[in-house]
Amino acid sequence: MGYAAERPPAHVRAAFGLTTASDDDGEQLAATVWRYGDVVLRKVSDRAHAVWLARTLAALEAPDLRIARPLNTTDGRWVMGGWAAARFVSGRPENRPDDTVHTAITLQRAMSDLPEPDFLAGRQGLAADAERMAWGEVDVELDEAKGGRWFEILAPARKPLSSRPQLVHGELFGTVLFDGDAPPGIVDLVPHFRPAEWGAAVAAIDAVAWGGADMALLHRWSYLPDWSQLLLRATLFRLAYHARHPGAADVEATRLRAAAAQVSEIL
Repeated sequence: MGYAAERPPAHVRAAFGLTTASDDDGEQLAATVWRYGDVVLRKVSDRAHAVWLARTLAALEAPDLRIARPLNTTDGRWVMGGWAAARFVSGRPENRPDDTVHTAITLQRAMSDLPEPDFLAGRQGLAADAERMAWGEVDVELDEAKGGRWFEILAPARKPLSSRPQLVHGELFGTVLFDGDAPPGIVDLVPHFRPAEWGAAVAAIDAVAWGGADMALLHRWSYLPDWSQLLLRATLFRLAYHARHPGAADVEATRLRAAAAQVSEIL
């Protein structure tokens, strides 16, 4: 596959109950993701997020979704030696934009009463900065050619929202697992604390900008509360991220520019 081979050590496998698993038993799914039967072991880089994710997904009640239920170790820990475990969920990412937006809505309804994670306020990085910029909480200079110009054009159209903030998943496009007619599969959760349809709006913009979805997708969900304003902030989020990413191309060469133009007409 071309992945770097970092296998979960024997003591980690044993801690999660895989006492008979050997190095040769594992199937490498990604660079640091291994499957042993119906258990998936994943290397984690942020322990606080990994523990929060495990506790959240373990307790989440979402009958219309297939959740990768986390497993704890034999002594009750969610993370062992930098690895976390969950039940395997079948499927793969597919280009099903409306189903992805619907998944976002289903998931956010299941999470509507969950509290804001403590670590969100201190989260750093390109995505965290871009989100704060989209919501007018920070002001960072952006490369005009890579998205800054469109950000400047759209940002003044922000208006107050009526929806309250809640926990939402902000990276659903390309991560939802589809397996025929089975309910969508959720194996991860990138938390944001924003109005409910923020996750759906980001998924819609991503599907248009990076998945080739038709622009009508942005209109089909217009009955959702604050939809045009959430699409606006989703677009600003991606523009800010794109403009600050060191490997990003001129935004005019991407469909993100077309999505931004379409959103400007919707407002």
